[in-house]
Amino acid sequence: QTPEEILHHLQNIVDFGKHVMKQFFGENYVHHGEIIQLPLDFVRQLCLKIQPERPECRCDKDMDTLSGYAMCLPNLTRLQTFRFAEHRPILCIEIKPKCGFIPFSSHVSQEIKHKVCRYCMHQHLKVANGKWKRPSKYCPLDLFSGNKQRMHFALKSLLQEAQNNLKIFKNGELIYGCKDDQDCVSDWNDLARHLKPFFFPSNGLVSGPHCTRTIVKELIHVITMALLSSTDTCRAGHMKTVPISQGRSYCEASAFNKELVRNGKHKLESSGLPRGCLLYKTLQAQMLDMLDIEGLYPLYSRVEQYLEEFPEERSTLQIDGPYNEAFYEKLLDLSLEDDGTVAFALTKVQQYRIAMTAKDCSIMIALSPCLQDECSEQRPVVLTSKSRFTFSVSVLDLDLKPYESIPHQYKLDGEIVNYYLKNVQAKEDPVMSNLFKENEDCTLVLHKV
Repeated sequence: QTPEEILHHLQNIVDFGKHVMKQFFGENYVHHGEIIQLPLDFVRQLCLKIQPERPECRCDKDMDTLSGYAMCLPNLTRLQTFRFAEHRPILCIEIKPKCGFIPFSSHVSQEIKHKVCRYCMHQHLKVANGKWKRPSKYCPLDLFSGNKQRMHFALKSLLQEAQNNLKIFKNGELIYGCKDDQDCVSDWNDLARHLKPFFFPSNGLVSGPHCTRTIVKELIHVITMALLSSTDTCRAGHMKTVPISQGRSYCEASAFNKELVRNGKHKLESSGLPRGCLLYKTLQAQMLDMLDIEGLYPLYSRVEQYLEEFPEERSTLQIDGPYNEAFYEKLLDLSLEDDGTVAFALTKVQQYRIAMTAKDCSIMIALSPCLQDECSEQRPVVLTSKSRFTFSVSVLDLDLKPYESIPHQYKLDGEIVNYYLKNVQAKEDPVMSNLFKENEDCTLVLHKV
């Protein structure tokens, strides 16, 4: 690409964050950055310096050392909203929550998609392909439920099998989580040593399994409270939203759900998320995928056919930007009545791209110890048994998913579902049905012999 093309690409990323994603997530949550120019010699030196530190899976991607343009973004592992805390130690938890709902579209062809979430199904394919050694017990629907018991279970599962969905930083340095696509060793004792000064700064807790469990429990509590907090307002709170009740509130493959069934309970509580919290806003953006990829793909094909006939219309349709307020306004049309036009198809395609972006974003929770006399109503604070923290919540990885990736998503969806049906559900069905039968009320009839 020429320097001009790279500049245009970077400007699109900034504009998309500024004019689109800020409207969904809120002013304080989104950091769209700015474009800067750098001396080429500095960029080349930087490229050489960081190369040995890059994960092996990223080394096939080259850093741009020719254009001189770059994006300047805040370091969200250190982000602090309040100046008094800048000199304090900072803990940061990065969570990639993934898709928090089950498809409710009538276009879904396989009934399993109405029962088991995409993440839980995809885990089995990833293990089969060697991406991970074990499936995670984490289910996004538990995290997005708003039910603290389910959220705690989801976060504990992430801590047990972090994969690339959870990382913990201390003063900007990664102390927990996978550095690469590899077998992650969950050393909770090591993590507890890092975290003890944050949660138990002066008490006599000694090392050992009880201490470790207590500290992990405190960490999960803090993350949950931060995720449920409402520290920003934005237009998304007032716009017409997708009714969350349309989708099933639990996933049948969730380890939490299976445990309930084993214990003779069939009802999963879903408390619902506070409207102002970042998880709620993330879920709303995700649920712009109202048709599922199966219903969306024919509309993508309609747009593609139109572009084959009229390639010059690509810029008019704003497929590659500009991502401005006019682009955002078109996303607010939630109508599902297909009038056969390219305009309808394009709106659904663009909404799907936003949904995919929200499904793949990361949430950063930065925490810093806060003394009681420093805390006021203006600063969000979360309490633990021995400590209090001021915190900030941010969202990142908000680059718009490429229009060209839709065929890949359609193909991948089929692979995930087919693998799950063939290799997982076929083995689990008899076991789960027996569990359900065991827990049903029955009448014992005695026959005389």
